[in-house]
Amino acid sequence: MDITSLTAVELGKKIRAKEISVAEAVKASFDQIERVERDVHSFVTIDKEGAFKRAGEIQKQIDDGSLQSPLAGVPVAVKDNMCTKDMLTTCSSKILQNFKPAYTAEAVRNLEKAGAVIIGKTNMDEFAMGSTTETSYFGATRNPWNLGHVPGGSSGGSCAAVAAEESPYALGSDTGGSIRQPSAFCGVVGIKPTYGTVSRYGLIAYGSSLDQIGPVAKDVTDCAVILEVIAGHDPKDSTSIDRNIYIHSASAETNGLKAGSPNLAGYDFTGALKEDVAGMRIGIPRDYFGEGLDAEVKEKILAAVRELEVRGAVAEEFDLSLVQYAIPAYYVIASAEASSNLARFDGVKYGCRTEEYEGLHNMYKKTRSEGFGEEVKRRIMLGSFVLSSGYYDAYYLKALRTKALIKQAFDQAFAKYDVIIAPAAPTTAPELGKSLSDPMKMYLSDIYTISVNLAGLPGISIPVGRDSKGLPVGMQIIGNCFEEHKIIRAAYTLEQTRSYERPESAGMRGEGGDR
Repeated sequence: MDITSLTAVELGKKIRAKEISVAEAVKASFDQIERVERDVHSFVTIDKEGAFKRAGEIQKQIDDGSLQSPLAGVPVAVKDNMCTKDMLTTCSSKILQNFKPAYTAEAVRNLEKAGAVIIGKTNMDEFAMGSTTETSYFGATRNPWNLGHVPGGSSGGSCAAVAAEESPYALGSDTGGSIRQPSAFCGVVGIKPTYGTVSRYGLIAYGSSLDQIGPVAKDVTDCAVILEVIAGHDPKDSTSIDRNIYIHSASAETNGLKAGSPNLAGYDFTGALKEDVAGMRIGIPRDYFGEGLDAEVKEKILAAVRELEVRGAVAEEFDLSLVQYAIPAYYVIASAEASSNLARFDGVKYGCRTEEYEGLHNMYKKTRSEGFGEEVKRRIMLGSFVLSSGYYDAYYLKALRTKALIKQAFDQAFAKYDVIIAPAAPTTAPELGKSLSDPMKMYLSDIYTISVNLAGLPGISIPVGRDSKGLPVGMQIIGNCFEEHKIIRAAYTLEQTRSYERPESAGMRGEGGDR
């Protein structure tokens, strides 16, 4: 039996049925890591000793019947910007290369309570700032489908780890598409939930009003199960939302729900795993399918839409305004929040400190100059500029007003459509080094994903085929706030028409990879 080819839910079932032990599941992941990691470089930290110790503890709980979670005993990889107690949490940055938190992120704790076994922390763009996982201090991650191409970012390590079958599933974070875009590039499924659905407590912040943790897995079923486990209201996170509360008239219109009705989604995400899109209204934004979109990507996505139409969905093109303003608004807001959030990394309380300095202010400057990479410095400076006296009104406040207008545009669209379908990226995965040499080109690659974060909406990326180079093509399904059940149902229905494909380039069957 090839354990690594199983989905997380399939593996969990076999563990509970005593067909596979937890130790065997963990060993299979580490064996695969040993085969492919030198080529793919998905991980920053691998905790072999801790994982096997944890496997023994979980096995006892499964055997005595005290642990029945569908994820009990299943290995998981965690993006390296989520705190894990006594395990390195570096954000793939030199400035945090020695940081071991004293606590664990709430989303990770929820997984641990469900019996998950953490096998390591995945590589990422430094402080989640990038779209290729090339800005990591520890080196670039490679796409398992073709080692000469990027896996996307910033959750590229998590997506590559799942695609390369080093881990059955992983956690990522999404600030402007950082789960959905690399999921598309790596041929896996990733969900960015409605803002506030998953606690941000313990997630090292990039853009606090945009960041959201979500799952990455091989199929939609896994993602729905994982999201059910990690989601929930957390009083430790002031932006966390209790989805079980009643929607009152004050917020009903904003969220597109009926006044006084209970939240339509709650936390029952697996209940949406139904092959049924009959009568579902699908919006296709003309703005997303025009100039700049690769012809093969467009063809695969529209073919997927036709498959949903065959199953009873009704698709229609429409104009989604303000798309051209999304990128400047996003980078002004995200950089402003980043400049504030990253001010804490100064070499005083934790992280690295420069070895030679004269006085406190010199220590700050040298530590930050040596500790941060070029892309992080670029965004800190941009953020500091737009927040500075004389420019605050001209840039930051204007960006916030634009953000509100973008949310209004989506509200108008969801008054007519159940879901919106769009590309996850303009092209398939670019070659290593191509995007990083041109930061503006890298920023523009986020054009289809960032509006979802600005509006706080849920989105799912699902593979819909491959291009002529053999690289995966991903499609994004966007829903209204709190309506994950609709995007999950649409994605699940589409998924039933195709089987999961495994990449071969990274020694997936143990032969070693192309270089």
